[in-house]
Amino acid sequence: MMTTPVEQGLVETDGPQAGAGCEWIVDASGCSFDRLRSLDSVRAVCERAVRELELQVVGQPLWRQFPEPGGVTGLYLLSESHLACHTWPELGLATFNLFSCCRRGDWPWEDRLREMLGADSISVRIAERGVVAATAVESWEGATA
Repeated sequence: MMTTPVEQGLVETDGPQAGAGCEWIVDASGCSFDRLRSLDSVRAVCERAVRELELQVVGQPLWRQFPEPGGVTGLYLLSESHLACHTWPELGLATFNLFSCCRRGDWPWEDRLREMLGADSISVRIAERGVVAATAVESWEGATA
């Protein structure tokens, strides 16, 4: 039986969380033109992320295939927030945005995008969301008149 990275202990899901959640902003370049045009190929990346991170999809994902030479756009509404992706085959570019209000460990974006889309360069930025707001509330509550 295949296990997910969460079940294998490779993705940490417990521990304290600061702020409102975590957002992964991912850019993959040098991708295969054909894979970026293929709704099935891009959907497979999103489905794998959802499965391996044990995310909860609400309703049906939305997909849009653009006319040649355009790519695809996908959106998943999650109990945890959302996953969105956009591809530009003519630029060899795929972008992903995953926001989760529940703590999630790192997903191997680099490995998966090289394997599944043929990417040769991947940038993964992680933003802790709501941290400034949480700090401001703590500061305000600690203020004296």
